[in-house]
Amino acid sequence: MRYFPSEIVLNKPAKESGVAGGFDVSISEYDENYFKADDAKISAQFKACPSLSGEQKCAVSGLIKYLEHTQKSRVSYVDTLTVYGAKEYMDIDSATRRNLEITETMRDKARRGSLLGVLDRTKTSMGARKLKQWLEKPLINPIEINKRLYSVEELSKNIMLCDEMRELLSGIYDMSRIMSRISLNSASPRDMVALKASLLKLPELNYQLSKATSPLLSELNKNFDIMSDIAELLDSAISDDAPISLKDGYVIKGGYNNELDELRLLTKNGKEWILSAEADERERTGIKTLKIGYNKIFGYYIEVTKLNSEMVPDYYIRKQTLVNAERYITPQLKEMENKVLSASEQFIALESQLFEEIRAKVVAEMDRLKAVCEVIATVDCICSLSQVAFKNGYVMPEITAGGELIIKDGRHPVVEKMLKSSIFVPNDTELDKAENRELIITGPNMAGKSTYMRQVALITLMAQVGSFVPARYAKIGVVDKIFTRVGASDDIAQGQSTFMLEMVEVANILKNATADSLVILDEIGRGTSTYDGLSIAWAVSEYMANKIGAKTLFATHYHELTQLEDSIPGVKNYSVAVKKHGDDITFLRKIVRGGTDDSFGIEVSALAGVPKQVVTRAKEILKQIEAGGVEMPEKAEKPTAQIDIFDGVASEIFEELKRMDVTTYTPIEALNKLYELANRAKE
Repeated sequence: MRYFPSEIVLNKPAKESGVAGGFDVSISEYDENYFKADDAKISAQFKACPSLSGEQKCAVSGLIKYLEHTQKSRVSYVDTLTVYGAKEYMDIDSATRRNLEITETMRDKARRGSLLGVLDRTKTSMGARKLKQWLEKPLINPIEINKRLYSVEELSKNIMLCDEMRELLSGIYDMSRIMSRISLNSASPRDMVALKASLLKLPELNYQLSKATSPLLSELNKNFDIMSDIAELLDSAISDDAPISLKDGYVIKGGYNNELDELRLLTKNGKEWILSAEADERERTGIKTLKIGYNKIFGYYIEVTKLNSEMVPDYYIRKQTLVNAERYITPQLKEMENKVLSASEQFIALESQLFEEIRAKVVAEMDRLKAVCEVIATVDCICSLSQVAFKNGYVMPEITAGGELIIKDGRHPVVEKMLKSSIFVPNDTELDKAENRELIITGPNMAGKSTYMRQVALITLMAQVGSFVPARYAKIGVVDKIFTRVGASDDIAQGQSTFMLEMVEVANILKNATADSLVILDEIGRGTSTYDGLSIAWAVSEYMANKIGAKTLFATHYHELTQLEDSIPGVKNYSVAVKKHGDDITFLRKIVRGGTDDSFGIEVSALAGVPKQVVTRAKEILKQIEAGGVEMPEKAEKPTAQIDIFDGVASEIFEELKRMDVTTYTPIEALNKLYELANRAKE
């Protein structure tokens, strides 16, 4: 889920285990032997290979075979293997990635409306991919986080330097993809032109980068290989206006190879002779409409209209008859054609040979080129984060190894950008491992509880990515994991209801959260009866506070949970401020200390457009309940006719229901069967 792959390569047991469940991607299944560990193949593929476990060797061996199978050759470009542990990065489960909309929105999987959509102002494809990787794998090492933050701080304060580098980056093509094609011998001349144009930007980018003093940028500059030798080779060898295909010729620059220049001259002069021969033949024959043409079947030919066929000389040899014209050749024309075509073929062949030699020289420097791509991508990411911080008024968070999470005037990075007609209301947050480890948040729907909790999670994630954050001040104690249980949805295909999915996600959190985690819980227990839901929410809240101790934000409509503040140390009550004017309410979007025992549910239903008659009746019922009971409306008259379930069609349906084994039906089949029985009952 961290990578959102486009294809999964596995064997049958892995497929049957459900490891690929939840991915709407291509599945490529191979047999057991495909994944047999092959130490020799691994050693041959990678220049330096770290220590691998048995399972890792099986996976790597299968991947190498897959690459060779799909590319029909050994993929020498893939020569580096890196092993990382989950503890190097923040752990974010699939539900949390979806709920926080880190790289795409939940509704339509769009980039716009996600955190990535706000932060990505990169200028290169390499930088865009790198930034997405940073968001998918936030850091947990404070030293590495601060290295990124200091570089963002420097460029956000020196925005002119940032803009200079962004301008240079905008002229750099996707060198990583170009290198892949060069390695696989599928690169076109235009790819070489793009690589050349990119490399020629590096000296100026290196100069601008040398002005930076922050540790990460200085380190990048120190390791910045401007590849002057390869840039000079490509600049001297590849034409700026090279065609897409080698077969079209004129890929290599004039002056690069003397033999090629001579062949080009012969080809050019031969074609000029043929063009001048057309004028000579017109004058010699007196046929003003005579013309010399060329096609791949007959080569060069003289074409004369049938109206002038009587004027054709005897030494013309008829080659082809058309509807309105005749085509001829002459011995002299054929001789020159052989010279021109021979020179042209030699010219194309030599260009292809020279192009292959240049490609081989580039391939030999792949390690250097990969390192350059890494520098460019990282610089692009830092420039992007700096630009966003400068434009959006973000601040540099203070990163610590302690458990504090303090945010002053925090804002939701995405929601504040989407608002057009109103101003985003900022909020404070204070969480720690002691007196403020769990905040119970009460208040009405639509008041902003979910937005507030998500923004706390996103600010924490952004800080650990190395980004500035939308707040006036932020002190972030590094968290190892972020969990969210937000929203409601069914998974009918898997036979899971809203409540079941909710409980599965809650179970995952309770099993895997630690004291260093950040947990967001929104409306636990809504999908069942009131007493069951309250009991579950209460027990979960107690367990989080007493057993796990994670920094927790717990939004709920069960006002009874506010009693936990008096019985469990570290639990604090907060609520969303609401102003009421008679029957009207105004959401102030402000999180304030203290709980509330009013959800304003009926008022919210009115705001949502529920008919006034329903709202009025709901208020009447609420008053009756609060007074101790509900006065039920008078019973309607009993229908004069009632179906006996043991008569006619109803009896048949009853017998069919008794014979059915409902455990064999999928949810969809059960719905279809119910629909069928209902229609029969109506008949």
